[in-house]
Amino acid sequence: MLAFMRLEKFSERLPFQAPLCPDNLFGHLIATAVPGVEEWRDGVYRRTLRLPDGFGIAALQPFPDHIACTVELSDPRDLASALDLCRFLLDLDTDPSSVDDALSADPLLAPLISTAPGRRVPRTVDGAEFAIRAVLGQQVSTKAARTHAARLVSRHGTPVGDLHLFPLDFDPADLAMPESRRRTMSALLEALQSGLDLSPHADRAVAREWLASLPGFGPWTVESIAMRSLGDPDAFLPTDLGIRLAAKALGLPSTPAALVRRAEAWRPWRAYAVQHLWATGDHEVNRIPA
Repeated sequence: MLAFMRLEKFSERLPFQAPLCPDNLFGHLIATAVPGVEEWRDGVYRRTLRLPDGFGIAALQPFPDHIACTVELSDPRDLASALDLCRFLLDLDTDPSSVDDALSADPLLAPLISTAPGRRVPRTVDGAEFAIRAVLGQQVSTKAARTHAARLVSRHGTPVGDLHLFPLDFDPADLAMPESRRRTMSALLEALQSGLDLSPHADRAVAREWLASLPGFGPWTVESIAMRSLGDPDAFLPTDLGIRLAAKALGLPSTPAALVRRAEAWRPWRAYAVQHLWATGDHEVNRIPA
């Protein structure tokens, strides 16, 4: 029914404090986009939004001094909420000078900062959605994670215009994945239904503790959700293979414990250091398609 409801369109310019490096920001969203929920077309990133009074679709395009934003809404009362979600998704309220100055104090990070100042942390418009996608992506490639998510959307997604809302309620038994990961998904869905808050305004300590108590939720998954869903600027992934390889190449400690000790100096901006370290690799998440 949602597919045929009229959506009202609004266009806005989303300002930000320069500089802004769009490469990993949009590159990540594009490379991990779930077919049916998100798309990159003609230089514009589009995706559905779940909103307080309805639903919508956001279209975002980067320009040197602003992000062009068009939102189509089922209820115009959701305009402010939709714009807030878009700003959160693109991390537009960060002061990049404070972040870059702090991280540049490390001589091994400084060249990365000077090469790409203003890197932001690509986030999400729906914390519960991201957590579900994180479980779908455990121990599989980015391509496989997108495939799992696309199948879930095709079966359970709610149509909105030409896209779909990502489903937050489904039977994990239908998922083509190992039984251990189905149990992880079941525990997550139950926690979300029981009140686990993964919104930007959630208590991060409470959310981390709850997530860590779930079966199959190790530090990597918990910190990824803290970074993308909760917007924690200090979330850190020292066990991530890409981070460890980048650290070793730069002359930083590459074992998790030693890297955590070195990264104490990067607080409270370790999530941004993660973006710079990931960007040293040749991966599609680090670039906008031509």
